[in-house]
Amino acid sequence: MKVAGLGFRKDVTLASLREALLAAGGPAGLAAVATVSDKADAEALKQLARECGVPIRPIPAETLAGIDTFTQSELVAEKFGTGSVAEAAALAAAGPRARLIATRVVSRDRTATAAIAEGDGA
Repeated sequence: MKVAGLGFRKDVTLASLREALLAAGGPAGLAAVATVSDKADAEALKQLARECGVPIRPIPAETLAGIDTFTQSELVAEKFGTGSVAEAAALAAAGPRARLIATRVVSRDRTATAAIAEGDGA
């Protein structure tokens, strides 16, 4: 199972999410997109999931906390307890033995990040 993890600011656009996802490797073969639970109902994310034909997997913030990520953001670490929401969400949604196949990439406007993990599913 291949899952794209997405981190984003509340004012993110569909274009920024799409750009980040494409930079991480694109939607081909994705089983789901994942993000922190409190952002799972963002309109731009719902539009991206529909466009890709995949469900959204909300991941509780407490699940993200403590997941080791390849990239590190001090701001994200302070708020969520992990270095990258995108990487942690992708890993959590892809299952217990998941591995990153694309580390976090950031949209040009810096409002969206994406990472892709592959695993056995949760």
